[in-house]
Amino acid sequence: MSKIFSNVYIDPSAQIEEDVEIGPGVYIGPNVYICKGTIIKANSYIEKNTRIGRNNQIGPFAVIGTSPQHLGYKGEETGVEIGDNNIIREFVTIHRGTTFDDGITRIGNNCLLMSYVHVAHDCKIGDYVIMSNNATLGGHVRVEEKVVMGGFSAVHQFCKIGAYAFVSAMSGVDKDVPPYVKVFGIPAKIQGINLVGLRRSGFTKEEIRKISQAIGFFLDAPSTIKEIIVELRDIFGEDPVVKRLIEFLENPSKQGIMRRKPFEGEEAFS
Repeated sequence: MSKIFSNVYIDPSAQIEEDVEIGPGVYIGPNVYICKGTIIKANSYIEKNTRIGRNNQIGPFAVIGTSPQHLGYKGEETGVEIGDNNIIREFVTIHRGTTFDDGITRIGNNCLLMSYVHVAHDCKIGDYVIMSNNATLGGHVRVEEKVVMGGFSAVHQFCKIGAYAFVSAMSGVDKDVPPYVKVFGIPAKIQGINLVGLRRSGFTKEEIRKISQAIGFFLDAPSTIKEIIVELRDIFGEDPVVKRLIEFLENPSKQGIMRRKPFEGEEAFS
């Protein structure tokens, strides 16, 4: 049985599965679908065309599925999709997509969005992503799996963040962040590989060695991106961890890909 407080508003077109808990003062708008096991705490606002998967925890005063902050949006029917087992803390805001993209803002599975996180229109967030307090994504940002974003970090619209990357607190990202790296600053610059994150994610020493070598080559080689892709394939063949980097480099956003030479004496590329 679902546990729904008496002062909750649920639009007649909304669908709520069994074993859902909805706290006091919550608003559930038109065409919202909430799956089994999800908990929505007090005073949250779930607007129209939002689908929330199983076993999510949504904190108080979260605002999900409201109109995109885009001057070109004219009320088109767009939506939000949230996967399973996510923790979305208090005052998080997640906006619907636009027709300038595929119309969907999407959150994957097993993510943690801490207080005051903002996810703008048409963003796509992969699985196991952590966004710390006040982290912000502009519109159309793509965040691959296992990315960690520090508090008060911000990402420019249309940028991509590669898998297993770490964006340090108070950083401003204005270009694509390759997989496996850590970045810091305004504008953000690559500081090395995300060694701690890779170890925590179970990468072997040999895999980390290959990642370090490939990233170091990418940053330091006096070559174009296209030339680097060819050279990485020649060096590493179809190695799966390097292949992820190659595929990322092959599909940049219009913002371009972040590069820099490693700092003098940096151990990550030794």
